[in-house]
Amino acid sequence: MTPSHSVADAAGSRDLRSVKDGRGDADVQMPVWGEQHLRAATRAAGVALWAWNVDTDAMDEAAYDLWGVPKQGERLSFAMLSQNIHPADLERVSSAFSATRAVLGSYEIDFRVQVGGDIRWISARGQGADADIVNRVMFGIFLDVTQRKQAEESSELLAGEMSHRVKNLLQLASSLTEMTSRSTATKEDMVRELTDKLAALGRAHDLVRPVPGQPGQGALLGDLLSVLLEPYDEREASVRIRVSVPKMRVGEASSTSLAMVIHELATNAAKYGALSSISGTLDVSCNADDEDIIVITWAERGGPPVVPPASEGFGSKLVDRSISAQLGGSIAFDWAEAGLVATLRMSKMRLAN
Repeated sequence: MTPSHSVADAAGSRDLRSVKDGRGDADVQMPVWGEQHLRAATRAAGVALWAWNVDTDAMDEAAYDLWGVPKQGERLSFAMLSQNIHPADLERVSSAFSATRAVLGSYEIDFRVQVGGDIRWISARGQGADADIVNRVMFGIFLDVTQRKQAEESSELLAGEMSHRVKNLLQLASSLTEMTSRSTATKEDMVRELTDKLAALGRAHDLVRPVPGQPGQGALLGDLLSVLLEPYDEREASVRIRVSVPKMRVGEASSTSLAMVIHELATNAAKYGALSSISGTLDVSCNADDEDIIVITWAERGGPPVVPPASEGFGSKLVDRSISAQLGGSIAFDWAEAGLVATLRMSKMRLAN
């Protein structure tokens, strides 16, 4: 809280004294610290002084602005200031202030105050056990620590988010390892397929990670699909994979799930479907006319004869779970003679998050 501005500025003060310089060779004119100098220094540092009469519970008028208390003729009291303390902190602050006279040495307590529609953090600091008390009045400072608290909260939020993401990635890597072990015959094949899957997820993460100054922007759907499918394209084919989708963003939270689904479809297409043949093609299109639902169509053509799976494998279960749980939608397969057509229906809101 900023002290009262009625105090004269120290810049024009003529109260000077002579002291020797660092080498003791010459006199240097230095200001004599008076009240106006102290007020100027605390104002520059954003510090507010307070005085508390331990008998009458009266405090001086410094820090009106910090507490958001209107300047009135009556003296401020702790009871009056308490009206602005955040309800969640009020009991803790009241108990701490009541116990300050019994505290040996310095004390510090941080709490929130409500100033209009804003929340402001204040640090109250002073000496306990009646140290330096003068005429029944204790002294200390109020310091605005809002920026520090906001930085701490941001750090805690980031740490929690990172922990959550690491757990998700470990679970996903475990699922990928189990899935790949069931679909490969040799350890070399397993290493290659698992590496490809993880690399694809890495490329998707690079697209949607936050840009400094632009958090939560995500990636364009077309860019995400193109990056994920690029490893399956072949230079010998003139137009092998075509992606045609409207300009829309995929959020950070949904990108991993969508990348997993697309990579599973692409892996199966490369093994058994259109992408296993040099003449095969893949068209990925999107219809986003509905307000709530986005429909992505995966259409394969020109590959070997389509053979529907006899039973649902682990990969298919992972795709179903990703689509339904993470993306709020569903996936349907049409095992047409010309090639597989998969229809993905997803929530626009989920996809953007």
